[in-house]
Amino acid sequence: MADHYEALGIDRNATAEEIKKAYRKLARELHPDVNPSEDASERFKQVTHAYDVLSDPQERQQYDLGPQSGFGGGAGNFGGFGDIFDTFFGAAPQSSGPRSRMERGQDALVRVEVDLEEVIFGTKRDLEVNTAVLCETCNGSCCKPGTAPVTCDICNGVGQIHRTVRSLLGNVMTSTPCGTCRGYGTIIATPCVDCAGQGRVRSTRVISVDIPGGVDTGLRLQLPGQGEVGPAGGAAGDLFLEIKVRHHEIYSRNGDDLLATVEVSMVDAIIGMKTTLQGLDGEVNLAINPGTQSADVLTLKGRGITHLNGKGRGDLRVGVQVITPIKLGPKEHELITKFGELRKSPPPAFAQFQQGLFAKLRDKFIGL
Repeated sequence: MADHYEALGIDRNATAEEIKKAYRKLARELHPDVNPSEDASERFKQVTHAYDVLSDPQERQQYDLGPQSGFGGGAGNFGGFGDIFDTFFGAAPQSSGPRSRMERGQDALVRVEVDLEEVIFGTKRDLEVNTAVLCETCNGSCCKPGTAPVTCDICNGVGQIHRTVRSLLGNVMTSTPCGTCRGYGTIIATPCVDCAGQGRVRSTRVISVDIPGGVDTGLRLQLPGQGEVGPAGGAAGDLFLEIKVRHHEIYSRNGDDLLATVEVSMVDAIIGMKTTLQGLDGEVNLAINPGTQSADVLTLKGRGITHLNGKGRGDLRVGVQVITPIKLGPKEHELITKFGELRKSPPPAFAQFQQGLFAKLRDKFIGL
């Protein structure tokens, strides 16, 4: 292997700035886009590898030490001390081989807003997701069609560079990733134009997802294998859907129970009545019993939200608010006065402390 200093045309005492300057000058002359000859390509690889080594202070120091003779003849003669050498000097030459370009893709997160009506029974959505997908031109090979990766001639396809480092215990073999091929053992000489040698491209695709009933704000649904495709066509990550339930003007939610408030006139509260209202899942029949009071709660079993990952539904709880007229006409005032005389209601008086209407409704809604 050529001397790194000779490859860059610099002195062994060159500074870091001189090393960088020499590399930039040679790279401009030898880059395949500028000089397509085979000789230039070979020299470009050597120059790049030399720069990778000499630009790193620690790597340069190890390189400058070079193969040295010393007692012991290397780490192999120290038997059980191998782990110590690995800790202080890096892994021994027996590596597991070059690393794969193919890696698992990243997980993706998409936020989805749903209406309360959709939460009751669940819904289906077609989501547009901008993500990484397999490059159809090279099918994940990263190479221009008709070509293939070439073996790195710096590390001979091993993906590692082995060096002998002198230590107090003798010569120690160290192993570091090859700077030319970045540990892959091969080089993409002619990368795919469409994916720039990545094996994947950005694209918008439509994913149909089933959102189950019972989801709530903050819940995340996991779709395995629907995330980004990894480099070089690696396995796709997962897609996570983060749910947000939109605010509803009439209904609110407590667990799987739906909560609502119905306003009833004073007359209907006194004598009772039946009515039909439009609910989230169809018509709701309400029976207001005679003498109904504000803060009374009517419970309709099984008219709430479907239990997530279970069977059955919660309840619909309707709180009653009795509306008292603010102004009365002469005839109305006369009738109410006569009603009061007939009822002979006791005069106003202090009573034991009672919660406010909304606090009472809240407590009844949540079962306190």
